[in-house]
Amino acid sequence: MDGFDWPALMRAGMRGLGLKPWEFWELTPAELQLLLGESSGAKPMGRSRLDELMSAFPDQSGGACK
Repeated sequence: MDGFDWPALMRAGMRGLGLKPWEFWELTPAELQLLLGESSGAKPMGRSRLDELMSAFPDQSGGACK
């Protein structure tokens, strides 16, 4: 790990979660990760998986979306 992206973490904590600065700085990285839901659910889809799905389910041509 190269380090933390502090500006992004501060935006997520203070803007996203509504934490006050002192609340943000009292959290451990593990607590912040838990609050942000970092370890819950599936990972976001990557480009290679999107390409696979686009190949498997191509858009149908010749019609407008309904």
